Amino acid sequence: MREGWVPPHPERNDAPPEAAVPGAVSPGEATPPSMSPAPGQGAAKATPDGRDVPDQHTASAGADAAAPDAVAQLDWADLQARVAACTLCPELARSRNHTVFGTGDPGARWMFIGEAPGAEEDRRGEPFVGRAGQLLDRMLAALGMDRGQGVYIANILKCRPPNNRDPRPEEAHACRPYLDRQIALVRPRVLVALGRVAAQNLLDTAEPLGRLRGRILDYRGTPLVVTYHPAYLLRKPQDKRKAWDDLCLARRAVQGEGAEPGERS
Repeated sequence: MREGWVPPHPERNDAPPEAAVPGAVSPGEATPPSMSPAPGQGAAKATPDGRDVPDQHTASAGADAAAPDAVAQLDWADLQARVAACTLCPELARSRNHTVFGTGDPGARWMFIGEAPGAEEDRRGEPFVGRAGQLLDRMLAALGMDRGQGVYIANILKCRPPNNRDPRPEEAHACRPYLDRQIALVRPRVLVALGRVAAQNLLDTAEPLGRLRGRILDYRGTPLVVTYHPAYLLRKPQDKRKAWDDLCLARRAVQGEGAEPGERS
């Protein structure tokens, strides 16, 4: 077993990755989406501290901006502009520095979905850029991939909840059309839910993470595998080997091997 980021001893959680896993997915060539605003959409207005809070015209015009019918036909550029101007969750729109749209290969086979941006992600506008993101990068390296090729990374929420609290149900509901459109545009071969909050929101369940792991589930026709959030693995490195098993299960789903959706591996 190629473990890479999995340490031989629990206390060594920063071991460098090993060689790529034989048979890993051949990555595609990334083409970053345009940053131009959607036609007819107002530009975001910077506050004195540099936050991208939309102007009054944009806020009123986009009152139902994340309605599924309004989002389902957007291309990458328009979707990203719509997210940047979103004010559906007033508390999040006021407190954010940047929306965190997502990053990676728009034609990826693997799509990783986390919970919500943290402080560093909110500052930089990119998902998984702190210590948890560094561990995620080592997890990807163990699979022979990186976040720029063959992988797309997004979150349940596009804005950081104050004090890193859990996303509220109404916030996750408001953001869902954005994520669903990202999934539809990427068309991944497998979704990997990172952590309990992401898994429970995607699957609309209250089941604990331990009961969701270890099997290939289904999200609207796409195989979904649940694993631990990298931030949890930093606190509990002894569970890294379980997470590696989850990633191997996801790789089987990508390759069309192993258990059918819902079947224990």
